[in-house]
Amino acid sequence: MEKIYDQYFILEPEYYRCIKDLIESEVVLQMKKYIHHGNTSCFEHCLNVSYMNYKICKWLNLDYRSAARAGLLHDLFLYDWHLKHSKKILEKHGFTHSKIALFNAQKYFNLNNLEKDIILKHMWPLNIELPKYKETCVIVLTDKICCIKEFLKI
Repeated sequence: MEKIYDQYFILEPEYYRCIKDLIESEVVLQMKKYIHHGNTSCFEHCLNVSYMNYKICKWLNLDYRSAARAGLLHDLFLYDWHLKHSKKILEKHGFTHSKIALFNAQKYFNLNNLEKDIILKHMWPLNIELPKYKETCVIVLTDKICCIKEFLKI
């Protein structure tokens, strides 16, 4: 995990300034307790997505600060989703956790409308409502890329 901190924070101090207040909060650190994809913690996954959002949105001249912040909070659901089972398809984790993450994020942090949209719709197309912003479209892709990389350990 230290390599991630070195890579993301020391080599990219501007990125760290975007998320500093979030990354040091107790609630975000709680994500370290939960395995998300493969052997990757929810915290590490969100950090990966956040950083990739930051880099891509900065390159595209989009709101990279909001993209980085929402990326860090996009899976702030705070439970082991592997243990939460439902027989109803629309109650499964993939369909519900973005609403839970948004609820938790709003409970602990002040979010702008862009950050809310990114968190709520990051699971599109499982979220029926279309992304409203370009930055939301970025996280739809980065989340899936990071997920694949984490499962394949690449």
